[in-house]
Amino acid sequence: MSAILADQSRLRPLTPDDLDAIMEIEHRAYRFPWTAGIFRDCLRVGYCCWCYERNDRIEGYGVMSVAAGESHILNLTVRPESQRQGIGARLMRHFLQLARRHNADIVMLEVRPSNTPAVRLYEKMGFNEVGVRRNYYPADQGREDALLLALSLN
Repeated sequence: MSAILADQSRLRPLTPDDLDAIMEIEHRAYRFPWTAGIFRDCLRVGYCCWCYERNDRIEGYGVMSVAAGESHILNLTVRPESQRQGIGARLMRHFLQLARRHNADIVMLEVRPSNTPAVRLYEKMGFNEVGVRRNYYPADQGREDALLLALSLN
C-alpha cells in the first residue's frame, strides 16, 4: 500500500505571527519593499489581509482596504520562486469575492508599468487602465509612474 501525499493549500487571514515570513518574501520580491510596520498597521486597522499557504509555507499574500463602496488592492505578492503557478490569480479572485461581500462597486490598484507579469495578470482578470500616478514609486533612478487600474464589480 502506498500513501499519496496531497498538496495542502489554503487561503487564510494573515496574523501578526506571519510577519517574519511575509518580510522575508517582501524583501526578496521587491527592490523597495513594504516595512513590517506597514503590515502591522494594516492588520491593526482591520484591512483584508490574506495569504495563500501551501504545505504550511506562505507562498503569497495580499492586503486590501474597503471603504465607501470602493476596494483598493494595496499589496499582492507571490514568493519569487512560486510565481507563474496561479497563486496571484487565486489571491486576486479571493479579494474580488471579499470586495463584493463588502458591497464594493469598484476595485482599484496601482502597479509599476515595469512589472509586466503583474500588469498582464490584472488585465487578464478584467482590470482596465484608468490613469497614471506620476512619480508614484521609488526607483533606482529617481521615481517611477504607477498605472492606476480599475475593475467594476457591477
